[in-house]
Amino acid sequence: MLRRLRVRHDLHLRRRSRLPDWASLALRVVLALALVSIALGGHWLDREGLRDNIDGHISFTDVLYFTMITVTTVGYGDIVPVTDSARMFDTFVVTPIRLFVWLIFLGTAYDFLLRRTWQRWRMSVIQRHLTDHVVIAGYGSSGTEALRELIRRGVDPATIVVVDRSRDALDHAEECGAVVLDGDATRDATLEAARIAQAGTLMVAAGRDDTTILIVLTARRLSEKVRISAVIRSDDNEPLARQAGADVVINPASFAGLLLAGSTDGPHVADYLTDLAAAYGRVALRERDATPEDVGRPLTGLATGLGVRLFRAGRCIGYDQPEAARVEPGDRIVEIVRGAAIT
Repeated sequence: MLRRLRVRHDLHLRRRSRLPDWASLALRVVLALALVSIALGGHWLDREGLRDNIDGHISFTDVLYFTMITVTTVGYGDIVPVTDSARMFDTFVVTPIRLFVWLIFLGTAYDFLLRRTWQRWRMSVIQRHLTDHVVIAGYGSSGTEALRELIRRGVDPATIVVVDRSRDALDHAEECGAVVLDGDATRDATLEAARIAQAGTLMVAAGRDDTTILIVLTARRLSEKVRISAVIRSDDNEPLARQAGADVVINPASFAGLLLAGSTDGPHVADYLTDLAAAYGRVALRERDATPEDVGRPLTGLATGLGVRLFRAGRCIGYDQPEAARVEPGDRIVEIVRGAAIT
């Protein structure tokens, strides 16, 4: 039980900062200059509250000198505030500025105290607001390609959460802009941290069928509505994955076999199938709900694309079946549309 609580506490999302290192450094310098400028402006406006113990006259140079000395140290006593307003300004404005400037220029202290805390807070905010997002459990070759394809299809990488235990894999996903989570996707705490109950889709590509099925079981128990797609490598395990709760089961070996078999009659069948699956092909498959404009039309007469299949009350209906002669409200349509390669 103690180990479970510790694992839950250590789970936190991560996302690569949008600022490069040089921009982060420039931001620190600008912030430091802005803080010094506030102190300088306040001292200049209230220069009558300062006393120069050397010549009794306060010039702009004296104010600049006093500001820099006061911000970086506690002062030498040659110029001192003598009025209540000047002393209060130094107490409540200059002293906090001094502290912030030291924190900014002490890089290690800055990273540890501010940036990391800020990143964790920012990720906690992102985590709380994640809804209808995509979770990829397992970032091997299949998970990597899934992330790339989602990005090619226009999905914002900030709405994709990658769950894995490999540091290198998470670093790569973070480079792509995804939110990453270092954890075991078979555990409740990990999927809860990824907000599986609020997710729209879960893609499971754990590399091992037993691990994949266990992740599917865990996810389906935590969320009945999330769409689950699972990569299964053995034909015997496909029914198990569906029984565990996977909506879509993909067998890479079977798909590769389909392409190989299609190529025996010529190269174009395999090319067409690849075209349909990729984001930047000449054609693409799209699944959507029937719109009022579709209702009453035959599946083959859609204005948006070439309808090839529809789903009605859990039944799969092909374009050549009598039921496809009229699209009805509530139907789910699969159609072939123009791909991104054609403009």
